Amino acid sequence: MSRPDFTVEVFQNEFLPDGGREVNAIVTVTAPDPDPTAAAASLGGGSSRAEIIIIDCSGSMDYPRAKIAQARAATAAAIDVIRDGVTFAVVAGTDVARPAFPLDGSLAVASPASRDAAKRVVADLRPAGGTAMGSWLRLAGQMFSFSPAALRHAILLTDGRNEHESPQQLTEALSGCEGAFSCDCRGVGTDWEVAELRRIATALLGSVDIVADPAGLAADFESMMRTAMGKQVADVALRVWTPQHAELRFVKQVAPTVDDLTTRRARSGPQAGDYPTGAWGGGESRDYHVCVQVTPAGVGQEMLAARVSLVAGSEVLGQGLVRAVWTDDEALSTRINANVAHYTGQAELAQAIQDGLEARKHGDEDLATAKLGRAVALAEQSGNEETAKLLAKVVDVLDAATGTVRLKKKVDDADEMALDTRSTKTVRTRK
Repeated sequence: MSRPDFTVEVFQNEFLPDGGREVNAIVTVTAPDPDPTAAAASLGGGSSRAEIIIIDCSGSMDYPRAKIAQARAATAAAIDVIRDGVTFAVVAGTDVARPAFPLDGSLAVASPASRDAAKRVVADLRPAGGTAMGSWLRLAGQMFSFSPAALRHAILLTDGRNEHESPQQLTEALSGCEGAFSCDCRGVGTDWEVAELRRIATALLGSVDIVADPAGLAADFESMMRTAMGKQVADVALRVWTPQHAELRFVKQVAPTVDDLTTRRARSGPQAGDYPTGAWGGGESRDYHVCVQVTPAGVGQEMLAARVSLVAGSEVLGQGLVRAVWTDDEALSTRINANVAHYTGQAELAQAIQDGLEARKHGDEDLATAKLGRAVALAEQSGNEETAKLLAKVVDVLDAATGTVRLKKKVDDADEMALDTRSTKTVRTRK
């Protein structure tokens, strides 16, 4: 069955000065509005969805006791959202991984009876042992490999660092899981590493966030599972074609979060490459920044600088065109497209926050002040109010417009980690 078309809009200043080479465009992609009937038909019903919840059961989850108690409650809340017919499982993670439900490492078919059985098992989970997230992901990958489901999604919760396996073991696990399933990661408390979970979430096309207070886990898990149940199209790729002698400088997702996809290109034909975007829900919209370096043409000439398509398998779901026109009219060629400028600033904002926090961690107060001050100014310019609020918990803002700030002497660990974790979240420009 043919899927409904995605909407692809291109925002750019197509005019280049004589001799100009760099073409920038923001490509806004929007999935069709939710249609439960069409979704069920295109995905083959609930059986083409599979969910695995991976719960950290290491010893540290018992300190304080509220962590494991709230993790059990959150897992139960997520299980309740899984629709009848969807296959699912629960993995308990320590320094090894084991199937908690079903015990044989298979996936159960969701029904009132199987959901109740799973929740009874989850209620008995007890913390002990260490943390080896690569082994957790490998087990999830093995379990998913026996499923014919098109949409395969996991939730991973941890409260600690990946201390019981080497970085290379995690790298190998991620390499084996990449493209097999998506994974949303959550860190509870403040004893885990943002960079570790961001690495997992980025590789597996998921989200990462902090839940500083374990009491917030249940609502967050329920929300993540509802989002997963709303996905309608699996394994969508952004395909970018460029003309001969052109160089694709980068492809970045810039909304709702910043994610550089450039190195994830898979060749899909002459002068074309595919960039993974994962699964899409009905009505979902994302923005991408495409930058191409082309061979200059004469004044008045026009060329197609890139063709951007959304594809699922062999099916093209939507397409947009990026153009280049050479002009000697300086007013046209020097005009900066508002969308391009906005998202260039948002990408810089994310990097400035991460660089500033890293400098602060290493005691370089001058660099930390400069980077976080720049972040404050960019947040102010772009209207990113949520990020501005998070920054204000780490620095005293003396003048937001100029980015004049002073580092706070004492910063709560949860506030610093929240700023780091959410640094890549962006606000959209007004079209």
